[in-house]
This record gives sequence, C-alpha cells and structure tokens, in this order.
Amino acid sequence: MNDEQVVSKTALVFWAHVFVMGLAWVAPFLFSWKILVPVYGAVMLQFAVFGRCLLNEQHGFVETEDRIFYSDVLEKMGFSPDPRLVKKVVRRYLYLFLAAVAVIWQWGLGMAALF
Repeated sequence: MNDEQVVSKTALVFWAHVFVMGLAWVAPFLFSWKILVPVYGAVMLQFAVFGRCLLNEQHGFVETEDRIFYSDVLEKMGFSPDPRLVKKVVRRYLYLFLAAVAVIWQWGLGMAALF
C-alpha cells in the first residue's frame, strides 16, 4: 500500500469508528434491547479484558492512561472535557446507561424498536 492508501484507510476506519460511536447512542431506539444488552456487555468486556477499544489501533489512535477516543472526538468538535472524567464515564457508566435506556424504553414503556 502506498502512503495515500494508508491515509485513506486510516480516515475511513476513523469515520467508521465515529459512526459506531454515534450508533451506540441511538441504538436503544432502533434495535431490540435483547440484542443491545449483550452488545453493550461485549463492549464493556472489551474494556475490562483489553483495557482499550480494539478499533483504536486500526486508525492510529493511541490510548493513554487518561485519553480515549471519545476525548479525541470531543476535542475535534471544539469541546475541552477532562479526559480522565470522559474515560471514567465512558468505560464505567455509558454502556450500562444505554442498555438501561433500551430496556426501559422498549420493555418498560412498551415502545417498539424500529428494526
């Protein structure tokens, strides 16, 4: 692969990662909670076992002790969050929260998933 192809692939994987991130936020309204709870669990298991998101290395993002992909994306959007707080919220609470939203929205409130 030449340098242009590497940059193109890296950019494509970066934007695919951003898409997956965004999809995680709207998924409770789109997909069945019966699918989402295990998926969110797998994401959290990835953090517990590997200590990082496995997609990061595919687009050249190197996690540090305090910085994760969410911090990078938020900074690119013009925000300046505390990276340690972002990491704590994402790794410990975000996917539990999204799973709870899916269950409450669909099972608790009787709202059907679109897909």
